[in-house]
Amino acid sequence: MAAKDSSFDIVSDFDQQELVNALDQTKRDVASRFDLKDSGSTLEIEEEKQIVLTTTDEFRAQNIFDILEGKVVKRGLNSLILDKQDPEPALGGKVRQVIKLKRGLEVEQSKKIVAAIKETKLKVQASIQGDQVRVSGKSRDDLQAAMQAAREIGERLNMPLQFENYR
Repeated sequence: MAAKDSSFDIVSDFDQQELVNALDQTKRDVASRFDLKDSGSTLEIEEEKQIVLTTTDEFRAQNIFDILEGKVVKRGLNSLILDKQDPEPALGGKVRQVIKLKRGLEVEQSKKIVAAIKETKLKVQASIQGDQVRVSGKSRDDLQAAMQAAREIGERLNMPLQFENYR
């Protein structure tokens, strides 16, 4: 009887509802903090691709981003999903900061993950399937080692990675 292959998928995704909850908590904190409540600061999510932060100055923008990052982590999300862009001037002398949301693996990132897994010389196969990477092999120990290699490359590339469909 042949051993059945096991596999898992490497993805870069997050729970949208948890992000919305973190954003709501951040808005409540900003509204109640004495140094931020009268600043007219706003946080809006646009097309599930980015968060737009508008406030009076870069210092406040950084404070609000720090609050948001803390709430994201407390809700079990990886803070690497937040890709903060440089602040830019906005209307009325305000500052606008876009925070892009990282979701899905780009082809170049997928290729680097596959290469890193191949470098381990484990008896597993890694293949790119759309915006995810599927890793399969006969030994569950090899698959665990491949997960560890993927985690390390994810940290080096500043990419939030998750593992799904482990079977």
